[in-house]
Amino acid sequence: MTVVTRFAPSPTGYLHIGGARTALFNWLFARHHGGKYLLRIEDTDRARSTEPAIAAILDGLSWLGLPWDGEVTYQFSRAARHAEVALEMLAKGHAYYCYASPQELDEMRAAQKAAGKPMRYDGRWRDRDPKEAPAGVKPVIRLKAPQTGQTVIKDAVQGEVTVENAQLDDMIMLRADGTPTYMLAVVVDDHDMGVTHVIRGDDHLNNAFRQLQIIRAMGWPEPVYAHIPLIHGPDGAKLSKRHGALGVDAYRDMGFLPAALRNYLLRLGWGHGDDEIISTAQAIEWFDLDGVGRSASRFDMAKLTNLNAHYLRETPDAELLPLVLPRIEEKLGGKVDDAGRERIVRGMNGVKPRSRTLVELADSLAFYARAGAPPITDDKALGVLTPDARAVMAKLAPALEPQASDWSEKAIEEAVRKFAEANGLKLGQVAQPLRVALTGSTTSPGIFEVLAALGPAETKVRLLAAAA
Repeated sequence: MTVVTRFAPSPTGYLHIGGARTALFNWLFARHHGGKYLLRIEDTDRARSTEPAIAAILDGLSWLGLPWDGEVTYQFSRAARHAEVALEMLAKGHAYYCYASPQELDEMRAAQKAAGKPMRYDGRWRDRDPKEAPAGVKPVIRLKAPQTGQTVIKDAVQGEVTVENAQLDDMIMLRADGTPTYMLAVVVDDHDMGVTHVIRGDDHLNNAFRQLQIIRAMGWPEPVYAHIPLIHGPDGAKLSKRHGALGVDAYRDMGFLPAALRNYLLRLGWGHGDDEIISTAQAIEWFDLDGVGRSASRFDMAKLTNLNAHYLRETPDAELLPLVLPRIEEKLGGKVDDAGRERIVRGMNGVKPRSRTLVELADSLAFYARAGAPPITDDKALGVLTPDARAVMAKLAPALEPQASDWSEKAIEEAVRKFAEANGLKLGQVAQPLRVALTGSTTSPGIFEVLAALGPAETKVRLLAAAA
């Protein structure tokens, strides 16, 4: 059997973090078993489904590195097929026409509520002859669900879960206007797409009992269900925006790397011993449903940020440059020239260990990218460049010129120390104004590291600008 999984989001908003984890688990399970991972957009809710939301989902999955196999399936376009199945069930006696009016149903629910009974359809048209139907009323098609016994699901995560059939009413499958309900559409699509494993949030577990009744009525193969616990906030409450329940695009904007986010989402509800840093190749090799826990996971932004810092440090500079360059250019308000890009690359390795996100990395590298003297807007930095400090910078610029032939970090440090000694200055009296002159700030990577990355020509320009 070829394993086939699917991710089936509703395009009513962004790809949120919980949906991203569901997609990841489906993708990993399919890849682990050498199967297929399919994407279905469940756009039957025409009032809420939007093209921008669909685009955001596709873009989010692509950025996250979870490519799907084959073409995207759009549920709405398959409405005729869904209706066909409902009519087939009707012909087989597994469904029936219901002519109850909305007013009748409201009165039925009101009476049940008043009597303290569960509010569910009472089956009033289950065994009636359609010839008794009132004139001019368009019927819905309802599932003729079993009324006795139990429906049992052997869930790969939750274990064996049972519901009494008496608790399930005859749900609507086809509305009076001929459009299918979500419950019917999902079952038909999963069957036609050959889905073998339905991996989704445990908020869908109750739906599974109803959907399984349709599958059994049609005599179709039953998929393996795996309902994974939801993600909660650090306080144990349902995940909300204040906890980090944002769209995947928001994490991209905040400067997180796809690999780091994948690793973090993988560890939310799934484990492999004490391993925390898990590469994509390892995840594919190790992932299976028996590692998914039954308890809700807690989202922790601090842990995600720390994990992202690790991935930043491990990512080659050449791969980070195209990710960080647009952020730097946006910050500076213009394109960075070739010389600026070279300085960024030279300075990257020293800045990476101090950065946790691409945003922080871009902020720390911006002074390398700018040609000429950096603007000094901070009062503390301006206070460092006293007239005496400016005079020191004016002397230092020509003093460093002979060092241009060996502009290594070690050689520059020795040259600056000799300059300080020759002028009767402590190293700090040279280093602090030098830092401000070169970076525009009182904080930066090691000053000799900065000098080495800037190069002799750019250093001279900035020193003379500060002296002026």
